[in-house]
Amino acid sequence: MADKTMTADEVVSRLESGMTLGIGGWGSRRKPMALVRALLRSDVTDLTVVSYGGPDVGMLAAAGRIRKLVAAFTTLDSIPLEPHYRAARERGAFELTEVDEAMFMWGLHAAANRLPFIPVRAGVGSDVMRVNPGLRTVRSPYEDGETLVAMPALRMDAAFVHLNRADRLGNGQYLGPDPYFDDLFCEAADRAYVSCERIVDTAELTKEAAPQTLLVGRHTVAGVVEAPNGAHFTSCAPDHGRDEAFQKHYASTPWPEFAERFLAGGEQDYQRAVLTWRKEHEDKREDEREGKEGA
Repeated sequence: MADKTMTADEVVSRLESGMTLGIGGWGSRRKPMALVRALLRSDVTDLTVVSYGGPDVGMLAAAGRIRKLVAAFTTLDSIPLEPHYRAARERGAFELTEVDEAMFMWGLHAAANRLPFIPVRAGVGSDVMRVNPGLRTVRSPYEDGETLVAMPALRMDAAFVHLNRADRLGNGQYLGPDPYFDDLFCEAADRAYVSCERIVDTAELTKEAAPQTLLVGRHTVAGVVEAPNGAHFTSCAPDHGRDEAFQKHYASTPWPEFAERFLAGGEQDYQRAVLTWRKEHEDKREDEREGKEGA
């Protein structure tokens, strides 16, 4: 069986401008940020991004890489609205298709099953239909005759997901509380790329947790990247939580300043810059505590 390991930069080298890219995870949880950072180092642009959006969308929007966004939301979870996404949207930087969370899920299901659409009740009677005039309805051919929304398939050229563990063949495992539909992203894409906290032998995947945690099958995966802390600053439970302090810094820092300090180099440069920032942040907090105690 083929060894599918590669670097993040090798993954991005397989992408082209104008593609439709799906990004797994949910809000600020288990996002494939190392792959997103590699994408930001490339010249790939004009993307249609499909995502339960978080800082992946925020960074790509701030960098001007998105032509169209398909999303149910774009949030940092503890910060309700992703600020760099908001700024880009307010200046009309890209087209937006915003649908209900359930509609988004069924769009993934339709694409994974190679269907053109799936009829759903979600969206009926809501402003989703008004703000998305391209959506259509269908009438049930059975006795009920119910009118339903025809949610189109969210088909993608490529998808990025981040998991806790993977083997070299492309089997991926989640160890946290939620799969976040990452399996559907992989199945809905022509090519899927998995980054993970650690690559392990295939036999190890069923030793750390139950077989049901093997979320992504190798038949859907084109490449595997070992990226320790690769979801940072989003969470990747149980390996690490969300870096709330750094997320707050990201959200409150002008994009050019943030990008210059943290995204100018490669992934190791990013991780070192975060460690340096964390020490500065902790030293500042310690000085503030000492100042209060001496007052």
